[in-house]
Amino acid sequence: MIIFALLFKNIECQFMKKNEGKTPVVQPNNPLHGVKLLTILEFLVDEYGWKKLGQRITINCFTNNPTIKSSLKFLRKTPWARAKVEALYLESINK
Repeated sequence: MIIFALLFKNIECQFMKKNEGKTPVVQPNNPLHGVKLLTILEFLVDEYGWKKLGQRITINCFTNNPTIKSSLKFLRKTPWARAKVEALYLESINK
């Protein structure tokens, strides 16, 4: 396991050195590339409102005294919740 971690770290460092000073890597198959979490959250709140958003994704930060600031803080620290929010965003923009 340690060898794998060291190998991955080495590959990551080599990639960073090769890309240093050049244009950022383009991710054409990633619809979330370049979209900030703030933008996603604002879109969902405008689209659904806090009440419906809390019903669709049962997270305390959407149901108990919701604010953009508290929701962003929670979503940045909680990968499973962020994944649910991103999935709902993708579903909503593809309608």
